[in-house]
Amino acid sequence: MESETKSEGKPSKSKIKKLKATKRMQDIMLGYYLQGRQAERVGWVTSGAPVEFLYAMDIYPVYPENHGALIGASKQGPYFSSFAEEKGFSQDLCSYARCDLGCIFSETSPVGGLPRPDFLLACNNICNTVVKWYEVVGRIYKAPVFLLDIPFVRKELKESYIDYVENQLYDFIGFLEKTYDTEFDEGKFKNVLRLSIEGVQSYGDVLSMGKHKPSPLTCFDAFLNMAPIVCLRGTEVPSIFYAEMRQELESRIKQGIFAVDDEKYRLLWDNIPVWYRMRWLSEFFIEKKACMVADTYTNAWTALIDINKKNPIRSLAETYIGIYLNIGLDLMVDAINELIDKFDVDGVIIHSNRSCKPYSFGQYEIQRMLEVPSVIIEADMTDSRAFSESQVETRLEAFLETI
Repeated sequence: MESETKSEGKPSKSKIKKLKATKRMQDIMLGYYLQGRQAERVGWVTSGAPVEFLYAMDIYPVYPENHGALIGASKQGPYFSSFAEEKGFSQDLCSYARCDLGCIFSETSPVGGLPRPDFLLACNNICNTVVKWYEVVGRIYKAPVFLLDIPFVRKELKESYIDYVENQLYDFIGFLEKTYDTEFDEGKFKNVLRLSIEGVQSYGDVLSMGKHKPSPLTCFDAFLNMAPIVCLRGTEVPSIFYAEMRQELESRIKQGIFAVDDEKYRLLWDNIPVWYRMRWLSEFFIEKKACMVADTYTNAWTALIDINKKNPIRSLAETYIGIYLNIGLDLMVDAINELIDKFDVDGVIIHSNRSCKPYSFGQYEIQRMLEVPSVIIEADMTDSRAFSESQVETRLEAFLETI
């Protein structure tokens, strides 16, 4: 579908081919947020936490990070951040945290606010900011915080790491049983794990469609439609939604409809997207006949739990230890190079994200170890005050001229 758009007063003409799946995703997530207002049991969880335990005990999981991304996509990051900054929170703090805290202080948000938590689960396999962030929220709501402490995997995953996390998961089960005065149902938990695996597999199938030349989707399509695998992992929704999305992409291929006409460059995005400039970036690459066929961020949610192992809880512990942001630079580079080979990528766009230090740490070292050319752009995932369109545009244009 051809569309005329404007980027900060600058006219541009491009062809952004929207997926029908995106409208379905919006309806799904609207239902997700509405359901939260009616839920009797509510827990706030970090994006890298084992949400399967919550769904197994009929607890509605709230994802403040997803809520922060929504605020960023609605271009309200600076507005809601300002409420937190007025309370003394530094502008150097993660913009997801500032946005969510700002929503609490302003008593509103793009979705009418998040439901009050009974408890908070802070899992530090994605970053350590979540620990202090959740402690602040816990004090505000007078809700207990359970810290799931995940060892960092520098070179290899050791059995002692798995033992350590597995023991904490059993402690977490006890915490939930005490909080809600109910017993953990192992049978229901295994069914949730099965649904989680099916959803991740279906999601992985969608992302793999980017291997096709030309690609029927871009990483921007993946970013826009990733919410179900984050927020609803462990329910039947992701497997159904992503199966339908894959069918739409397969239909595109049969009809000769591709994300970028006359695809010339195949690129990979590293780090969280710049949520408030998704359209501008998408249009820029389309105009340059460059297709962002893959990214590290969405692929971080394709790790599979081995439910066939004797102890599924131990397998769950192993899976959540080894996620992308919890591994050393050498392992990160291996993961990126695997994506480069899998999707036949010509170059990598590295987002140096002011907010996400763990994701952005070591990027210049990573850049030197990649199999293909790359460029680093500076921005922030949610706070548009840290974005310079002219600087980013200049760097990207110069980079594309070199590959």
